[in-house]
Order: sequence, then structure tokens, then C-alpha cells
Amino acid sequence: MEGDGEELTAQETALYDRQIRVWGADAQRRLSKAHVLVYGMKGTVAEFCKNIVLAGVGSLTLVDDRVATEEAFSSNFLIPPVEDVYGGKTLAELCCNSLKDFNPMVRVSVEKGDLSSFGVEFFSKFNVVVVSCCSLSAKKLANDKCRKLSKRVAFYAVDCRDSCGEVFVDLQDYKYSKKKQDETIECDLKYPSFEDALSVPWRSLHKRMSKLYFAMRVIEKFEEAEGRSAGEVSIADLSAVLKLKKDLCTAQSLNESHVPDTLLERLVTNAKEFPPVCAVIGGILGQEVIKAISGKGDPLKNFFFFDVFDGKGIIEDISAN
Repeated sequence: MEGDGEELTAQETALYDRQIRVWGADAQRRLSKAHVLVYGMKGTVAEFCKNIVLAGVGSLTLVDDRVATEEAFSSNFLIPPVEDVYGGKTLAELCCNSLKDFNPMVRVSVEKGDLSSFGVEFFSKFNVVVVSCCSLSAKKLANDKCRKLSKRVAFYAVDCRDSCGEVFVDLQDYKYSKKKQDETIECDLKYPSFEDALSVPWRSLHKRMSKLYFAMRVIEKFEEAEGRSAGEVSIADLSAVLKLKKDLCTAQSLNESHVPDTLLERLVTNAKEFPPVCAVIGGILGQEVIKAISGKGDPLKNFFFFDVFDGKGIIEDISAN
């Protein structure tokens, strides 16, 4: 990520010729030496993995011990549509086999284990960590472990529910250069951790803040309080979710209109992913990871939201300072 390492091979130069013409050989070299860890193989993450494998990332490690089912195939195009291949194989294993076909020059492998069980040293092997399908506490813990390392590890948390999606970005202290007219400008962005970002009082956020931000926090809190896995909500939980919303809004001194009941109803009625939204969120996430690795382009800070109902992508900077 700092530009160190070997030069591109002739094979890499030939394969990635079109990309090199867009962002340069140095950016491609950084990408080809980067190691990415992905936890949670949902449809959105499958789209992301496809994008960075085609772009030529050095290696991709997948972690998801859940046994593949036919239901998972509905939103994850990396899972083969053949029932007999599911037999006992995990989502990570099936997705790994498919991703290897996209670009044989990228090393794709599988690691077994639970996100919370991995120690700080485990995360030191990677330049980028992307997590999905995990609890609120697991996201905070993984982000904290990345921050304890001597090197900077870019951390992303992604969630897609029904027709809505969210991406969180933590690049810690991120320095990069960009050209403005005829001069080069040195930029320095300081990112808060996931825990610090969520600790910002709701009442201090701007009045036009994305309603999806608040709705996602309510669902996360509900799952955590009920001991549910990520995505384990249904329409039967709606009354309890609305009660929690009311309690949180009261505690945060926020008008309840900022968290519409109709939005929460959509999120709990169908917690499954909507494939077109997976493509959008996975594309944005892939673009941001490539920016962070290559040092090309302004990275988003620090939340991205998308709702297919209005078709808008919204960037929100939620920081304590």
C-alpha cells in the first residue's frame, strides 16, 4: 500500500494493460501486491470480490463457515446453481472456486474461523479488511484489532438489507496526493473508528442526515439486544423494533420522524438482499478499496448509503470532531 515491492511482471502488464492506461503502472503494482480479507459471503460481498479480482488484487482470503444453501444462491451469483454441489461445502469454499475462474493470477483462498476469534496478529497479514454478516460488537472488535497494528490496515463494514445498503470506511490517518489544475495537493484525512463514529450523539448530526443511518442503527441494536445473528429479523419483530426506535430517539433527543416507521418495516419485512442493490453497493465498495490501495482518487469519508426507492447514493461524514 506504500508503493514498495516488485515491479509488475510482463504477464501482469499485458493482462492489466487497459487499467494501467487509466490509473498508471504504480497504482496497478500496489494493487497486485495487496492482500485483502473478506468476512461474510453475501451477495454484496460477492460483487465486491468479483470487482477486485478482475482488477488484479494480489490475494483474496475468504471467511464464511456457513454451509451453502439454495437460498443463498438467490443473491450470490458466485454459488453454482446445482443442488448437489452444496453438500456440506461452505459459502467461502464455493465462492473461492468461482472466483479463481475470474482471474487465475489472483490468489484466492479460504480461512476458517469466527471473526471475533481472530487475534490482532491474524489481521496483520492483510492490507484491507472487509466485514459483513456479523454483529455490531464483532464489527467494533475487528476494527479495533486493525487499529492496534503498527501498519495501517483499511477497514470496511458493509451491510445490505432489502433495497438498502450501507458502507462504513475507516482508513485511520490517510495521506494521498491529488492534482488540481497544474499543482499537486497533499491531502490528509483522519478517520474515526466504527465505535467512535457510532458514539456521535444523534442530536449533533445535521438536520438532513440520511434516515437510513438511523434505521440501520436501530436494527443493529435490536439484533444485539435479542442475541440475533445479522439479518435475523422478520415482520414479526416490527412492533419490538418500533418500540426500540422510540426509546433510542428519546434517549438521543431526536425527533422520531428522522426514523420513518415505513423504512424500518421495509428492513425487517425482507432482510434478504436485493441483487441490483448488491451490484451498486459492491461496485462502490470495490471502487473505494481500489482507491485506498492505489492512492488514486478522493476516498469517501466515512459512510455511504444507497436506497433504491430514491436511487440516490449519499455520503455522510460522521466524526466526533
